[in-house]
Amino acid sequence: MFAARVSCVLNSLRRFSMKAEEIEQLVKKNKVVVFMKGVPEEPRCGFSNAVVQVMRMHGVEYDAHDVLKNENLRQGIKDFSNWPTIPQVFINGEFVGGCDILLQMHQNGELVEELKKVGIISALLTKETEKDKDKQ
Repeated sequence: MFAARVSCVLNSLRRFSMKAEEIEQLVKKNKVVVFMKGVPEEPRCGFSNAVVQVMRMHGVEYDAHDVLKNENLRQGIKDFSNWPTIPQVFINGEFVGGCDILLQMHQNGELVEELKKVGIISALLTKETEKDKDKQ
């Protein structure tokens, strides 16, 4: 009985979320797209803030969408990615993950490589090159 009620509520929520086609257009609009709580200049949660800081360190320009301003977008992106939490990061139209995955990719160097694949050179690489030149 409880499972049937939960299923009914979830189906109702999905009807009010953005359509997959609309979400797909958003994630393909730019090389890097972030769905977050707040905006990059004013993140509204610590996880969104962490994603903004990582992007800033790498010097990545990205489209940001504030899910707090649109409940349909908030539910729609969760349905689209099949990922329950916000923020969500997309690179080249592909879902990368949330804050924890982005932080892990940043720490192990994977993010630099993923950005390279789409033609984005991380600012961290530029800084390393400048340091190497200064040493010579």
